[in-house]
This record gives sequence, C-alpha cells and structure tokens, in this order.
Amino acid sequence: MHEMSIAMAVVGQVEEAARAGGAHAVTSVRLQVGELAGVVPDALAFCFELACAGTVLDGAELITESVAARARCGTCPGTWAVGMPPELCCPACGRATDVELLSGRELEILSVRWEDGPAGPRTREPLPEEA
Repeated sequence: MHEMSIAMAVVGQVEEAARAGGAHAVTSVRLQVGELAGVVPDALAFCFELACAGTVLDGAELITESVAARARCGTCPGTWAVGMPPELCCPACGRATDVELLSGRELEILSVRWEDGPAGPRTREPLPEEA
C-alpha cells in the first residue's frame, strides 16, 4: 500500500516545516488529492495516523480535498469530467489525439495548522481497547 509512503512523506515535510517555524504541535494538515492520483482516502487517513505517532503531528487531523479529473480537447473547445476509469476521448468530437488533462493528478499539502510556543503536557484520548 503506497499510502503509507505518501503519509510518511507528508509527515516528514510537515514536521520539518513545523519545527523550523517553532511549533510544538501540529493540529491539522489539509491535502489536495486528485481523482487520478491513485490514492485511497481512507487508507491514507489510516496510514497518516500511524505515521504521526511519536512526532510533532501526533493527534493531528488529516483533511483531504478531492479534485475531480477534467480534460480539454485541443481540436474543439470541449472540456469534460474524465471520471474513473478515465475517459480521455473528447465526448464532443470523439478525438483522443489532442487531449490535455487539466486536473485530477494533484497530491499536495495545501495548509498546516500548528501551535506555537513552549510545549505543554501532551494528552490523548484513550483508545477503546485501553478504556
């Protein structure tokens, strides 16, 4: 599952930026994920939680924003929702030779929220198994 490597990369980048910015805790990370990026959001959320353990992101919320895949025909003025599986033939003229993918492959960190100042005591909600 490549979602774990994605989650670890996101945590690494955010942790580096947070520490450089003097943060003691990251509260949320917002990601933009394209429909064609090959990422399963639930799997990414699970992996993100695991990757955050023991870091400045421990307990951070992952917010994912989905981006629909869209394409444009270079022959006619048509644009369309590509969908899954991707339909890369222009629905207006039927051509597939001059198609430009406009969106859908995104995978980027949009924003990060963190707390500045000295670290206070870290607490977390107990897991159901621990209660």
